[in-house]
Order: sequence, then structure tokens, then C-alpha cells
Amino acid sequence: MGAMARNKGARGERFVANFLREALGTYTRRGQQFKGTPDSPDVVGLPGIHIESKFVESLNLQKAFSQAESESGDNIPVVFHKKNHKPLMITLKAENMVEFCAIIRSIYLLKDI
Repeated sequence: MGAMARNKGARGERFVANFLREALGTYTRRGQQFKGTPDSPDVVGLPGIHIESKFVESLNLQKAFSQAESESGDNIPVVFHKKNHKPLMITLKAENMVEFCAIIRSIYLLKDI
């Protein structure tokens, strides 16, 4: 991977962290880049959710999601993805939707305390 692709990936991770921080009022940031473990999501700060961030024009979503699954451990794997000039999208398994929403709701409710 070249420097431009790495920089775009880092910008994407910061974009997702900032989006979540503004939307939920919680502290999220780029994760440590240890590669391939539950302790190394692209964005950290949402307990129970493993976030992979993909900012590419040509995305193999199945491959990206498989990566998130294999690295998520007991956390819910989620892929945030975006193409240039397109909206930010989120992909997760339908079977994880209720638990994902419950986590987001609990974080959102805590911000007003």
C-alpha cells in the first residue's frame, strides 16, 4: 500500500471518529494499528463494537466485512465505508442490529448525564 492510500485510510478513520463523536457525544478516535486483533479496530470508543473503516472507490464489501468479523472477537463487527463525494455508509449483520442499536442508544443516553 502506497503513502497516498495510507493517508486516505487515516483520513477516513479520523472522519469516522469525528462523525461518531459529533453524533453520539462520545470520545472516539483512531485505534492503534496492530493489525488483525480485537484490540485493533480502526476506530475505538464504542464498547462492544469493532469498527473497520474503508474509504476506497472500489470496495469488496464481503472481503471488508470478513476482515471485520475475523478481527472482532466478541464485539459486533461493523464496516463504515465511503466513496468520494458519496455519503458515509455502515454495514453490519442484520442479526446484530438490535444489539448494535442498544449499544448506540445507551451511549447516546449517557451523554446527557
